[in-house]
Amino acid sequence: MRSRDSVLRYVAWSLGLWLIVGLCHGARAGTEDLYRAQTIVTGQGPDNREVAFSACLEDVLIKVSGAYQLGGDARLTPFKARAGDFVTGFDYHDQKAGKPKHDEQGTRDRSYDLTVSFDHAKIDALLGTLATRPWLAARPVVATIVAMNYGGSSFLVAADDRRSDLQRDALRAAAAKRGLDIALPTASELATASSGRADQGAPTPARFGAVLPGVQVRLFGQLTWDDRELGWITQWQLDADGQRHHWQLRGVTFDDAFRRGFGGVAQILSGNGAP
Repeated sequence: MRSRDSVLRYVAWSLGLWLIVGLCHGARAGTEDLYRAQTIVTGQGPDNREVAFSACLEDVLIKVSGAYQLGGDARLTPFKARAGDFVTGFDYHDQKAGKPKHDEQGTRDRSYDLTVSFDHAKIDALLGTLATRPWLAARPVVATIVAMNYGGSSFLVAADDRRSDLQRDALRAAAAKRGLDIALPTASELATASSGRADQGAPTPARFGAVLPGVQVRLFGQLTWDDRELGWITQWQLDADGQRHHWQLRGVTFDDAFRRGFGGVAQILSGNGAP
């Protein structure tokens, strides 16, 4: 029979081994996700799939490197034409799973989420030919505070406010597309930071710097609808590593504003320059 000390040592060793394995698995899973992209396709035919592989290749190159400037780069054209050479696997998810195929269009043109996985070594080598490199360091959580101004009304995007459901989902999707995770404040935290009024003024470090105190990287955004441009005028400010970065966009949808906003965040944090 083992002594009490022997049992305790065995339990401690087992727990330590479990923790190491868990941490290694988590690190692998996080890296693996960087080399995976998702898009929407109509049907599962090879033609649609090849087009999707091309789009996903560009997304993965940007996601892995953080170099948002690669978007639309003409140097990618020959590689996108043979994007399948970089693919290690793909998977379809029926967006209407569980719903009946009620008509011809629902049968023939059913939409799917296509997730594509890419070969790590090939992607890294391709980035090398593009004079950039993988950004595999631990990526910080980005505290994100965004104001939406439309006509005479405004609100701040909150983690638990139904008024900002669409914007919250779009923010999270845009961040994930660039390999980033975000933290959003609750409506009560925003109200407290703005002296009881969650829709008061623009989000600035002076007013909201204390929100989400455990997060060191902060993104502040203000989107204002412009009837003349039929789009949003967007101003972004990123506070990271003691530096402040500003950039802006005009005449875009809020989905595109969020995608390009987090593209700028990734570009700055990865050391690829200003947006």
